Amino acid sequence: MSLVASGFFASTILLLALLVVFFVYKKHEQIPISLSTAIKLLLKKRSYSQHTGLAEKLGYSEDDKLLIIHADDLGLARSVNKASFDAIKKNMVSSASIMAPCAYTDEVAVFAKKNPNADLGVHLTVTNEWKGCTWGPVLSKGLCSSLVDYKGGFHVGVKNFVNRSDPAEVKEELQAQIDSIRSLGINPTHIDSHEGALFFSKDLFRAYVEIGVKNELPVFVPKLVAIHFDQKFPKPESLIIIENFFIAQKGLKENQWESFYLNTIKNLKPGLSQLLVHLAHDDKEMQKICGAKSSYGAKWRELDNKIITSPGFKNALVENNIKLVTWGEIKKVLFAN
Repeated sequence: MSLVASGFFASTILLLALLVVFFVYKKHEQIPISLSTAIKLLLKKRSYSQHTGLAEKLGYSEDDKLLIIHADDLGLARSVNKASFDAIKKNMVSSASIMAPCAYTDEVAVFAKKNPNADLGVHLTVTNEWKGCTWGPVLSKGLCSSLVDYKGGFHVGVKNFVNRSDPAEVKEELQAQIDSIRSLGINPTHIDSHEGALFFSKDLFRAYVEIGVKNELPVFVPKLVAIHFDQKFPKPESLIIIENFFIAQKGLKENQWESFYLNTIKNLKPGLSQLLVHLAHDDKEMQKICGAKSSYGAKWRELDNKIITSPGFKNALVENNIKLVTWGEIKKVLFAN
């Protein structure tokens, strides 16, 4: 094949790939990303340097396999709280985060008082997802009108949030949620984003990162999301990128649940990784909240809880020499001064 033909072939493939990205960008409800961001993803552009020496600063070697097992959604329901609290006390979950706008954060406050070493962050929440349970902003709705729908609650779905929200108002709401958790007597160890809603827009992501830096809190940023960093928006020095991030994906069959988690542990690489889980019991409360939705629903959370707290999973951690770490430990390293 001639150089001209090769160049034409490569250009055609790239054009087709861009058209696919554009189609997804336009049509997919849960991927409200800009076209420029989609192209960066396609080209796997990386504009950051990783925090160096983290393992050693945490007391480990660079060859050690460090893992944060993180439970989302504390405060969402009593069922979520009960399962997550039990897993934390059994040391099967090393970290968790709290949804400030939800009804059962008071239970988390009581738990935190009795378990002061529990690693608890803020699960910054700016969207609604369940018909059986909705929530709205911590701020007065008049101060964040772009974040709410006609009923006064958060927009349903990530796309609606991204397309309608003012980043300045989002930033104020994020701060209010952190302040709300602190008012409960909880000193948060980190922040992360419910449904990843703050990951899709560069302006919203910047608000998320800047709030973390302002409050001297580690910010959960998986590798794919780090494409937002560039010369005009460099990665802060006090921020690490989670290079290896794992979560059970939609479509996972019940008989594949255990093998997914055990294989994740077996194949873990040296360095820092995070495994994200959603724990609860498949009870009437969760069934009412989640309805017939299967992904991250009541049955899903029951399966997560069953596997994560099982003897087999615990043995896998030991056999593969996995070191569980917390965001609180990382916070001390990142903000030592």
